[in-house]
Amino acid sequence: MSETSNDSRPVRGTGRIAEDGVFVVGTDTGVGKTVVTAGLTGWLRETGTEAVAVKPCQTGYPPDDDAAFVESVCGTADAAVCLQRLSPPLAPEVAAREADDDVTLSYESIRDGVADVVAGSETAIVEGIGGLRVPLADDREVIDLVADIGLPALVVARSGLGTLNHSALTVQALRQRGVPVVGVVLNEYEGETTAERTNPDGIERMTDCTVWPVPPLDIESPESVIDGLRAHLQQSVLRPAIEQ
Repeated sequence: MSETSNDSRPVRGTGRIAEDGVFVVGTDTGVGKTVVTAGLTGWLRETGTEAVAVKPCQTGYPPDDDAAFVESVCGTADAAVCLQRLSPPLAPEVAAREADDDVTLSYESIRDGVADVVAGSETAIVEGIGGLRVPLADDREVIDLVADIGLPALVVARSGLGTLNHSALTVQALRQRGVPVVGVVLNEYEGETTAERTNPDGIERMTDCTVWPVPPLDIESPESVIDGLRAHLQQSVLRPAIEQ
């Protein structure tokens, strides 16, 4: 299942984010991208790195506001920026069409807006919208934005049954677009079923990526979110960003 190079050796996950940041992508909606984004951003900021989380487009607003969650976890409004907010809880391209007010959603403006934040930040943690094939704008998808921005991707996936397929396909799609993959976070991992217990090794074998199981975290506690990511992801994941 894993992509191979010309000499037939697997393409390995990078195991670390880049100096200028990482793009947090999901295998689906609701898999925990925002918790991982907030934890990484807070972790970096606690090391003295002025990390900024970027949400290209927020749908379902309100009540959904991923940037506000990151700000709450990090304790400052400087920790996150959202470029576009739309009310309908739908894919951005669809939400713009269905919005009560006249909304024009431009892929170019979203792409350039994210690129500007990445270029102007010490380190940027860009959070995707749903999965990679979610329609974004102008017949472009989230995966197009990931490829255009050029950051390595950290995949966030569910821990239970079905995640082998979703995780492997997501990693494969990223690599086909030339996007380096940091690894896979299995969110809300409890190991209560055979599927959960065997999924980390299965995904590592299928993708040749490092897999980090992260247990359910208390999202009402900023310390729990930041400490949870720090405790279950290797310190080396952030090293290039810290040492730039």
